[in-house]
Amino acid sequence: MHFQWYPGHMTKAKRMMQENIKLIDLVIELVDARIPISSRNPDIDELGKHKARLILLNKSDLAENKWNDRWEDYFHDKGYSVVQINSKKGGGLKFIHGVIAEACKEKRERDRKKGILNRPVRAMVVGIPNVGKSTFINSLAGKASAKTGNRPGVTKGKQWIRLNKNVELLDTPGILWPKFEDQEVGLRLALIGSIKDEILNIEDLAAALIAFLFAHYPHILPEKYGTKETKDVYQCLREIAKSRHCLMRGNELDTPKAAHLLMDDFRNGRLGKITLEFPKGENDG
Repeated sequence: MHFQWYPGHMTKAKRMMQENIKLIDLVIELVDARIPISSRNPDIDELGKHKARLILLNKSDLAENKWNDRWEDYFHDKGYSVVQINSKKGGGLKFIHGVIAEACKEKRERDRKKGILNRPVRAMVVGIPNVGKSTFINSLAGKASAKTGNRPGVTKGKQWIRLNKNVELLDTPGILWPKFEDQEVGLRLALIGSIKDEILNIEDLAAALIAFLFAHYPHILPEKYGTKETKDVYQCLREIAKSRHCLMRGNELDTPKAAHLLMDDFRNGRLGKITLEFPKGENDG
């Protein structure tokens, strides 16, 4: 299976970010906790290199706790502030304001020395599509959020959202899309649903997930679907079809339907907490 991106979106997103970065104190980057490296836009480090940085491990409720902690340590070691969140249910959001204040402490101190008092921190929220950026902004801002209008130097139409008197967020379009060479990155993004299933072979995608589960979470499929021990991923998919009564006319097994069912169960956490990517040099041991 070959995964293809649409890098045309990149140019527009990059240009917009370059135009606005000079107004920004803090870059808040959302990544998917199940694939923290593969769901990062590789350009953001370059664009935000002189800014305070906060990484949000979103959908952390879908990933394994021990790996969330290891990833948090990994990013801390690289100098980022990090919070594990679940923006849909609100998990971890109560820590955000404190972490923003801590991440921007030096900037506030510089402002104070210049006699600039009470200027809110301006943060740009970035993240690839389907990583939960809009949900995060809506959950954090709530219905009471006030759009503070366009700022000088900001492209017309860009909206600042005032969270409180200390923090303003720049809401950017979710078009920051990574161009990647590594097909493993493409596979991981496809597994979490960041590439449309319609352009993929769903059975091959399910087979790739089954192979990963065989290697790292061997107990999950037998417990969930009653599958027998086998090293044949497509045989396992047929067993899932059988156990979930995915049948076509003539009682033939409907493996595409079983593949969709498996992917849906995985993406919605019904298989349990699963991490698809481990810090370099580590595996599931």
